[in-house]
Amino acid sequence: MTTELMMVIAKENLQTHIEKELEKDTLKDLINPLRVWIANGNASVCYNLIPLLLSGDVFGMDTKISLTLFGKEQMENRLRSMVMETEDLASPVLHSVSFCTKVEEAFHQAQVIIILDDSTEEEVYTLEGCLRSRVPLCRLYGYLMEKNAHESVKVIVGGKTFVNLKTVLLMQYAPNLAHNIIAVALGVEGQAKAVVARKMKTTASCIKDVIIWGNISGNNYVDLRKAKVYKYESAVRGPPKYSHSVLSLIFDSEWVQKEFVTTLQNLSNTGKHFGGILAAHSIATTLKYWYHGSPPGEIVSSGVLSEGQFGIPEGIVFSMPVKFENGTWVVLTDLKDIAISKQIINRIASDLTQEKLIALGDLLTFQPYGPECKATTKSPKTSLSIPNKVQKEQRTSYVSEHKDSIHSSITTDEGKDPVISDGDFSEPNLPTSKNPSVQESENDAEDKTEEY
Repeated sequence: MTTELMMVIAKENLQTHIEKELEKDTLKDLINPLRVWIANGNASVCYNLIPLLLSGDVFGMDTKISLTLFGKEQMENRLRSMVMETEDLASPVLHSVSFCTKVEEAFHQAQVIIILDDSTEEEVYTLEGCLRSRVPLCRLYGYLMEKNAHESVKVIVGGKTFVNLKTVLLMQYAPNLAHNIIAVALGVEGQAKAVVARKMKTTASCIKDVIIWGNISGNNYVDLRKAKVYKYESAVRGPPKYSHSVLSLIFDSEWVQKEFVTTLQNLSNTGKHFGGILAAHSIATTLKYWYHGSPPGEIVSSGVLSEGQFGIPEGIVFSMPVKFENGTWVVLTDLKDIAISKQIINRIASDLTQEKLIALGDLLTFQPYGPECKATTKSPKTSLSIPNKVQKEQRTSYVSEHKDSIHSSITTDEGKDPVISDGDFSEPNLPTSKNPSVQESENDAEDKTEEY
C-alpha cells in the first residue's frame, strides 16, 4: 500500500471516529439525568449510601443519575477514589459521577442534595461553641443552594449530631427552599422497631407505625401507641394485611417501661448500632418515599418545620408523623389519640429552641429544661433565669451525660404508652444537647417535677 493511499484511509478513519464521538455526545445530551449532590462526599457512610442510590430502587430503574460528591480540597484524593469505586459498580442507572471541591460551583443545577455530617474548622470545648460552629457551614450551604440549585431541589439532612439544628439553620439561610428541606428520622425509628421485634420474636419489617417525636439526634419521644405488628404468630391470625396492636401483645409492662428504654440506651451508648448501614438505609428510604410516596396508610416520621401542629412551638424543626405523596410530605394532624402532654412537648422543644437561639447568638448559655428553667426568647444575649447552684448542677450533669451516650425515659398511660428516648450519636469528645433519663407517669407528668 502506498503512503498516499494510507494517508487517505487514515483521514477517512479519523473523520469516522469524530462522527461517532459526536453522535455519542448528542445521545448523552438527549438524556436528562437526575442531578444528585452529596455534601461531604468523602464521609464513610457514602460507601453504603451510594450503592443504594444507584440500585434503581430509590429513584426507579428508568431514572438516570448524575452523581456529584462535594468536599474540601484537602480531601480530593479520597473523593477521587470514591468516584473510581462508584464507576466500578457499573450501575445501569449511573449516567455520570464526578467530584467537586470548588465552593462556588457547589450544588450546580442540583435536584437532590444530601447533607451529611461534616467536621468543623476549629476545635470547640463547650456545648455552646459546638452549636455555634454549625452556623458558618449551614450559612454557606444555604447561600449556595439558593444560588446554584434547581428551584425544585429536595434537600435531606442526615447525620449523627444536631440534625434538627442543621436543618433549621439551612431553612434560615435558604428561605425560598425551606419547604423542601427535611431531616431523616428513620434511623431512630428503625432502632426502636428492631428492639420491639426482638422482644416479640418477629422481624423488624413487620413492625409499623412507630412515631418519633422531637429531636432526632437528642431528646426524642418514641411513641408506640399506634405501633402495629403484621404476620404475627398468635391465637388470632388473618391475611397478610391483618395487624395487631404492639402494646396489646406485650403484656410485660415492666419491660416496656424499663428494659426497652435501657436497651435503646445501650445501643446508642456504643454508637456501633447507628453506623453506615443504618444511616444510609434511612436516607435512601426517605428519598424513595419522597419520590414515590410512602406505603398507603403507614405512618413514618420525619423532621420538618413546625407550624404549631400538636401544640409544638413554631419555628423549630421537630420530628413528627408524616406521609409522603405526590412528591411532597404532609403532617398527619388528623391522627386520633396521639396527643402528648405539654410537659413532654415543652421539655423537648426547650432543647431545640435553645439550640437555635444559641447558634444564632441570641442566647449565651444552654440550660437543661426543668421546673426552675423555662426557655424564653424575650431577652436576647442573656442566659436563662435559674439559681446558680441548681444551674451548675443541671448543666454539669447535662453536658457530661450527653457527651458520650444516649439517655431514655418512659411515660405510661394505664401501663402501656409511648417511650421517651434521648437519642444521640455524638462525634467523639463533642458535647451535644440532651437531658438525663427520667421515668414518670404521663398522667402525672403535668404535676411532677423532673429531676436532672
